[in-house]
Amino acid sequence: MESIQELSYLDNASTTKVDDRVLKEMLPYFTDLYSNSSSSHKFGLKTKAAIENSRLTISKLINCNPKDILFTSGATESINLAIKGFVESNYENGNHIITVKTEHKAVLSTCDYLETKGYEITYLDVDQNGLISIEELRNSVRNNTCLFVIMHVNNETGVIQPIREIGILAREMNIPFFCDATQAIGKLPINLETDNIDMLCFSGHKINGPKGIGVLYKKSNIKLTPLIHGGNQEQGLRSGTYNTPAIIGLGKACEILIKEGATNNQNIQELNKYLINSIKKISSFREVSKEAFRVPHILNLIIPDLNSNIFIDKYSSISVSNGSACNSEIITESHVISSMLQKGEFKNNYIRISLDKNTTKEDIDNFVSHLKKHIKPNYA
Repeated sequence: MESIQELSYLDNASTTKVDDRVLKEMLPYFTDLYSNSSSSHKFGLKTKAAIENSRLTISKLINCNPKDILFTSGATESINLAIKGFVESNYENGNHIITVKTEHKAVLSTCDYLETKGYEITYLDVDQNGLISIEELRNSVRNNTCLFVIMHVNNETGVIQPIREIGILAREMNIPFFCDATQAIGKLPINLETDNIDMLCFSGHKINGPKGIGVLYKKSNIKLTPLIHGGNQEQGLRSGTYNTPAIIGLGKACEILIKEGATNNQNIQELNKYLINSIKKISSFREVSKEAFRVPHILNLIIPDLNSNIFIDKYSSISVSNGSACNSEIITESHVISSMLQKGEFKNNYIRISLDKNTTKEDIDNFVSHLKKHIKPNYA
């Protein structure tokens, strides 16, 4: 059995460690400041003010009006509210949605559901680098197209879609644009106005904040039908008692990103190069989406001498993945990788390594050491 010292966490695209400063900021809202923020007494108003301060901080990170920020339980709920809520409120504008084959399962499953209700979905192909064609997007628009649903950064490859070009096309054709920015927040600058994004979502636990909290930004002119009815919180679009500690934690995580984001990215770029150079010494490999713009936090490598399912099962102390964590209970080929490769090409030989500010060179060295042990028999 491997010792605790051999543990290496390289699965930050799945979730990240809560920053100590975030935890410290949250703790009083479990103990002293525990009032329900919807209450009208002084105790409740103090908690409400803290929530609104978090909303303000988040709005500064993505350059929007704080009134356009809605709190949810995470990106999956935000995606469901954005897509289902939009089509239900805007059916007279059309029933055709354009999305991409490599979207997160939360998007694809929501679109699958809507197809059973009579909605028409176009799933755009991607090229070998995981990028859509703006021309194909334009040509896919119909008279009944009501929404673009396209993610900013892919959670398995780190590839960056041409968001600004998509936004320009959406504005030109008067079609609202919803963007899943879960893997982009804190890694890329977000400017909702210049990128012409009408709705956007992300989760706290991807940016060293707590789990169970997320954001849906929507422009004030976008109409949504709520999924949850009850106490009329969040403009009546997301009822339920506020998860105050998590909201405070998310606000603090965003505050840290505003101050430190660029520094963290520089460190991660150095770790990315160190990882690539270390693997080069022991095996041949191919970087997925190498020719595309990517964030440095996510690397998806095809290593011909590696069976990733066997490796992940054998060395469970090395936290890496071969797909999205949302699919981990069922071992299937990644729909993202399958969309990019030729049929039957290296489908079991890819592995995702994802870095963050807590990643060390020792983590990488440990991973490479285990990788070397795994592939060595193939050279015997």
